[in-house]
Amino acid sequence: MSVVGVLVRREMSLAWARGGGALLAVGFFAAATVMLPLALGPAPARLAAVSGGVTWVVLALASLLSLDRMFERDFDDGALDLLALGPLPLEVVATIKCLAQWTVSGAPLALAAPIVAVALGAKPAAAPMIFVAAGLGGLAFAFLGGTGAALALASRRGGVLIAVVVLPLLTPPVIFGGVAIENYTSGLPWLTPLCLLAGYALGAVALTPFAMAGACRNAQS
Repeated sequence: MSVVGVLVRREMSLAWARGGGALLAVGFFAAATVMLPLALGPAPARLAAVSGGVTWVVLALASLLSLDRMFERDFDDGALDLLALGPLPLEVVATIKCLAQWTVSGAPLALAAPIVAVALGAKPAAAPMIFVAAGLGGLAFAFLGGTGAALALASRRGGVLIAVVVLPLLTPPVIFGGVAIENYTSGLPWLTPLCLLAGYALGAVALTPFAMAGACRNAQS
């Protein structure tokens, strides 16, 4: 097996073990959205009006649950030093870590998002758009969250620091995704906000590994 294959297998196992993997994220997602009717009341029209936006906000928060351990465990036990000395650049290692995080946590959340949104009153016809948008948004969440996790290395209360760093960066995908879904269900042009969401996600995939690698090297020095 190649070095990349071994690292992918390792990171997938660690991502699943880190905080319960998809079970914790999807459980939080479902529990948070179930509380919404208890707060707003059972009025279907009111729930339908806010279902898209609430789904996106809870999706972003659920993506943050296990980010604090993405680099911290390897940093504490010395595995990060071995990875830095290995044949793969730290940028590639960071990319694989984030992709593993998205596969284990982001993809299941994208599958759950249409179900939760429809249960809250969204139109069933919007389910494919919600899935695509949530998948792209989850990809951005994973790489931006990985950047926050790398910046929080060797710091006390890293989880709070991750939230402070990452939450402002999650605002654009939440806006683009929410507008794309709203326009799709209303019969308005939806391709532009979806393309903006895809561009933001791909930009995060292309640029954040360099920031993560730099933060890891800084924490090791």
